[in-house]
Amino acid sequence: MNEILFLVEEAEDGSFRAQAVGAAIHTEADTIEELHRELRDAVHCHYEPGEAPPLIRLHHVRQELLTL
Repeated sequence: MNEILFLVEEAEDGSFRAQAVGAAIHTEADTIEELHRELRDAVHCHYEPGEAPPLIRLHHVRQELLTL
């Protein structure tokens, strides 16, 4: 595996949540910079040494609610 994909959502309070696709890894943080650090740490903790994919891809998801 060359990379792991995370779906990233921004909460109403401005914090960020990330969930891996196809793996039981998730984390959250107050800023995007902090999220980057938390994601690297979570991936390293999830995999055995030397087995973690070298790339982490983030897919930012934005949900909007429109009323009529």
